[in-house]
Amino acid sequence: MQKLLLFVDRLSTLAGHLCAWSIVLLTALISWEVFSRYVLNVPHAWVLDAQIMLYGVLFMMAGAYTLSKEGHVRGDVLYGFFEPRTQAIWDLILYLVFFLPGIFALSYAGLIYANESLAINEKTFSPDPLPLWPFKFVIPAAGFGLMLQGLVEIIRCVICIREGAWPSREHDVEEVDVDKLKEMVHVKDEDIAALDQYVVGHAVGHAVGHGGAKP
Repeated sequence: MQKLLLFVDRLSTLAGHLCAWSIVLLTALISWEVFSRYVLNVPHAWVLDAQIMLYGVLFMMAGAYTLSKEGHVRGDVLYGFFEPRTQAIWDLILYLVFFLPGIFALSYAGLIYANESLAINEKTFSPDPLPLWPFKFVIPAAGFGLMLQGLVEIIRCVICIREGAWPSREHDVEEVDVDKLKEMVHVKDEDIAALDQYVVGHAVGHAVGHGGAKP
C-alpha cells in the first residue's frame, strides 16, 4: 500500500515539475512581446491570450502537486497542537464533506465544458485567435489529478487513525529557515556575532582612514 501511495505522490510531483516549465515559457513570451512591441513596434494580439492560458496551466496543474506536499493553506494555529490521530480524523471529515464533492463536480463539469469547446472548435476572441479547447481540457485534467491525490490523502488519514502516526510521503524542495541553514553549514550564533563585530570594526576603520586622509 505504501508503494502505491508514494507512486501517486511521484505522479503528482512529475506533473507539477512538467507544468512548472510554463512559467519559463510565460517569462520568455512576455519578454519577447515587450521587445517586439516597444522596440520593433510590432505588437501581437494573440500574446495576451497565450499568457493567460500558460498561467492557467501553471495554476490549475499545481493543485495535485501542492496537495501531495501538504502545501495548501491550513489553520495551523490549532491543527499543529493536535495529536496525529486527531489531525487525521479532522482531515478525513473535511476530505469527505468538502473535498470529494467539490473536486468531483470540477472534474465532471470540466469534462463536459471541454468536450463542448472541442465540438465547436472554440477559439479566443482576438484579431489573431488561438484554439481555446486544448486549454479547457486542463480543467478536467487538473480535477482528475486532484481527485487521485485526494484519495491517497484519505488513505493516509485512515492509516494514521489506525496506527497513530502519519505514513511517509514523497518529499521535494522545501524552504530552508535560518536555523536549518545554520545546522547545514555548521555555523553557531557566536560565529555570526564575531563576524558582525569584524565587519563593523572593519567598516569603521575604513571610514576613519578615509576621513583622516582628507586635507
